[in-house]
Amino acid sequence: MGAQGFGIDPTVVSRLSEEIREIHQLGVQVACVIGGGNIFRGLSANASAGIDRVTADHMGMLATLINSLALQDQLERHGVHTRVLSAIEVRQVAEPYLRRRAVRHLEKGRVIIIAAGTGNPYFTTDTAAALRAMEVKAEIILKATRVDGVYSSDPEKVPDAVRFEEITYLQVLEKGLQVMDSTAISLCMDNQLPIIVFNSGVRGNIRRVILGEKIGSLVRG
Repeated sequence: MGAQGFGIDPTVVSRLSEEIREIHQLGVQVACVIGGGNIFRGLSANASAGIDRVTADHMGMLATLINSLALQDQLERHGVHTRVLSAIEVRQVAEPYLRRRAVRHLEKGRVIIIAAGTGNPYFTTDTAAALRAMEVKAEIILKATRVDGVYSSDPEKVPDAVRFEEITYLQVLEKGLQVMDSTAISLCMDNQLPIIVFNSGVRGNIRRVILGEKIGSLVRG
């Protein structure tokens, strides 16, 4: 949503698409898992509006599909072949997520965009990202955020929060740091899948991370 309070900022989507195209042109296989908080947050709606949690989570999954289609549109405008794979069947706009199909698309040089989380309520986009990363045998998860790494506290609220260049999964869990939710961190820890948390708002950061520059914070065992 960029600097907006809600919705999709076309300039942000276009910039991200250009950056994904750049790393795709390097020969990197790219799978994107997108949240839907700019449109609807299931947990927040459950708490504030009294919407049933299962219903709210399904509404949130549909929001991720809207974002996925927006990213697909911009990627294809930039000449990148993509497929949206959804955990909820919406065959008119996306393919159903199947692990073998996802892997095949990656092998054919397509960028895949994974929508609707795991398809189950009570699981976050973070958990979906960790799960899908395991399934397609990803080498790393790049967690794109608004801040430049993992901090001891929310740096937007605590000015003297300390940034960690490197931190272990256990430290993240023990300190209760808001990197990804505990289920996602535990999944990554059990399967030794590293995570790099970085600021996606800086143009070129995705390429810098891919090329091995010291950007953001590394989470590993």
